[in-house]
Amino acid sequence: MNHIRLISFFGMSLSTVCSLACGEEEPPAERIRPVRYTQVFSTGGTRTRSFSGGARARVESQLSFRVPGTVQRVAVQVGDAVRAGQLIAQLDPEDYRLQAEEAEAALTRARAQARNADASFERVRQLYENNNASRTDLDAARTASESAVAQVQGAENRRDAAQLQLGYTRLRAPATGQIASVDVEVNENVGAGQPVAMLTSASDIEVEVTVPEVLIARIREGDQVNVTFDAVPERSFPARVTEVSVMAGGLATTFPVTVRLDSTAEELRPGMAAEVAFRFESPNQRERIIVPPVAVGEDREGLHVFVVQPADSGLGIAMRRPVTVGELTSEGLEVFEGLADGELVVTAGVSRISDSMRVRLPGLVRVTP
Repeated sequence: MNHIRLISFFGMSLSTVCSLACGEEEPPAERIRPVRYTQVFSTGGTRTRSFSGGARARVESQLSFRVPGTVQRVAVQVGDAVRAGQLIAQLDPEDYRLQAEEAEAALTRARAQARNADASFERVRQLYENNNASRTDLDAARTASESAVAQVQGAENRRDAAQLQLGYTRLRAPATGQIASVDVEVNENVGAGQPVAMLTSASDIEVEVTVPEVLIARIREGDQVNVTFDAVPERSFPARVTEVSVMAGGLATTFPVTVRLDSTAEELRPGMAAEVAFRFESPNQRERIIVPPVAVGEDREGLHVFVVQPADSGLGIAMRRPVTVGELTSEGLEVFEGLADGELVVTAGVSRISDSMRVRLPGLVRVTP
């Protein structure tokens, strides 16, 4: 038995034996901290910044039936161009047709009863005038006539509602556009309001991009921009800013901005990748980069920031960078030296990271300087 144990001992690697002899423990796994960051830009002089985004139709209508039923026909396919009023889909109308016929028959009966009640009231009124009927008889006949008239009105309303329900079995396009999706099949039972098809209007194209916080204050509704599409690289489309969000999205502190093309082209489609070029002008301002004050730390070696170099899988390396700062403005702290255009700067967790530490970059958004 001791011989077997001795063989097992000598079969171990030298490092394993040393670890056992010295009582060493395996080193703990590296902890990768997530950090908040922003992309910084020089704000001096006149510069053009391009931001990536995607095209979308300004008008996107989710079409649905207003009544439940069984789909009898789907008249369009994805990609079809449709005109306003064109048939999109149809439900089996038989149940609604029977209801409309029953409502029409009920209206006919109500009108006949109203005519009889009116004739009866006229007879009682003549008898009352000749003192051959009492006041009570006259009031009763008047009440019956008025009630019959109200019943006719109610029957007409029910007839109109039944005809509307019958008309709702045919779904038509509310505007001219293209079919982006079809969500039902023939013989499928659908409920009122259930999506049937998506209609988009390609005549008005919008592009949404995200802009870093250091630049969002310099963008206004109505600003002129230029948009290029990967699918049409030889053309540039003028556009205008229509929406500037006041709320940031995600940890990257970027703000959505929507621009609308002044004119479109047949080759443009919703969903295409696009680049939006903004022009920022500051002719009388010294070259500088604005960063949030919390991004600048101080130790015995002086003022510094941490610049992140992105790696794979949403990770990056935080590099300590000494900086020369200027004044604290309403936009942030001026940095005159130490940062380059387009770099990623850590804005939260500065005190918990060190030089060359690996960090996690949630929601990384890169912008073309």
